[in-house]
Amino acid sequence: MTTHLAATAFLGLALAFGGDALADAEAPGKEQWITSWYAAPQPGWDGSFVLPMNVPAYLDKQTVRDTIRLSTGGRRIRLVFSNRYGSAPLKLGEVRVHGEAGQPQPLRFGGKTDAVIPPGAALTSDALAFPVSPLARLSVSSYLPERTAVSTFHWGGQQSFRLLPGNVAGSASSQAGVRVEGRLFLNAVLVEAAPGSRTMVTLGDSITDGNGSTPDADRRWPDFLAQRLAPHGVAVANAGISGARLLRDGMGRSALARFEQDVLSQPGISDLIVLLGINDIGWPGSPFAPQERAVTLDELSAGYRQLAAAAHARGVRVTAGTLPPFEGALEGTPFAGHYSPAKESMRQQLNAWIRTAGVFDAVVDFDAVLRDPGNPRRMRAAFDSGDHLHPGDAGYRAMAAAVDIAPMLRRAHAATGKEGTP
Repeated sequence: MTTHLAATAFLGLALAFGGDALADAEAPGKEQWITSWYAAPQPGWDGSFVLPMNVPAYLDKQTVRDTIRLSTGGRRIRLVFSNRYGSAPLKLGEVRVHGEAGQPQPLRFGGKTDAVIPPGAALTSDALAFPVSPLARLSVSSYLPERTAVSTFHWGGQQSFRLLPGNVAGSASSQAGVRVEGRLFLNAVLVEAAPGSRTMVTLGDSITDGNGSTPDADRRWPDFLAQRLAPHGVAVANAGISGARLLRDGMGRSALARFEQDVLSQPGISDLIVLLGINDIGWPGSPFAPQERAVTLDELSAGYRQLAAAAHARGVRVTAGTLPPFEGALEGTPFAGHYSPAKESMRQQLNAWIRTAGVFDAVVDFDAVLRDPGNPRRMRAAFDSGDHLHPGDAGYRAMAAAVDIAPMLRRAHAATGKEGTP
């Protein structure tokens, strides 16, 4: 109950911060904070789940070194750390940020170099004068001085961190230490951007989180989309979680449960692309959820309608993606059973509803982009990572290219009084 109350209190603060950021976005000539990079927090799980967490259970007197690529740039930055699912306070002994040149710069929290994050809460740093360019890379070193349970983390995501003994936050080396897949407590990087800048949030599952792409190469479809949008001052915050589902908890809270924190509270948000449902369809009866009943179209469409209504109430434009083909998904692995003819029928029904329901401001037809013309139930071989569920680099690039960015750019131009279309 304590964790729930703390999380609720933080949510109110986050919404207030997000609201201020949106108000700033409409103020001509005023700088504003937007989310330039994001990793959605997930709760840890025990050994009974079919997949391991793949991160240490505890850290103690160790430095976590993250290397990330921003989407948009700005003259100052803030970092956000999350203890959303923690049951104990999380202490940061020191955090330093290192760019592609120069010395690591210390972050401060209320003027101090150390900080404590209460259970269920998040912590936003003081603003740091640290000019960054669009698509710049940052190294963030966080020293954990006390024994700390890893109860909040981000699984996989085709990104890794380095784990080093002792406090080496002040070191500029980014290659030392043990490589570990995933993210731990670093949640977001905010940049103080130019007027008219915006944040697009991508909400999804492992396809949005980039499974199947080249590790540590920033080749997920939101990464390729960020490359298209960066010249126009539009950031991309990737709120994808592997194993995510629209209606039920999976390897993280359901999209409906985390929508406020991971989407609507993002500073500067103006647009959302949502791609969810393949795990709602594929998990029941598989090793991931062997006892669950099959989901219905009414349930999926009701969940999608709720997301769209909540987003529209906050002035957020919503684009829905159709579900890519998945015949043969995970066959020959311990997770076989994700696909069946009945599940394929449900995917087709949901895609037809997405295309025709009129619930969304736009639809991006990822199914049409990725499917094999000779067998539309299966992903095109050139786009397939090999597991018949997740695209590879070429598939993710094609997905990003299919997104119509013109409406977002017109809105950004209108906010700054610029004329013309992108």
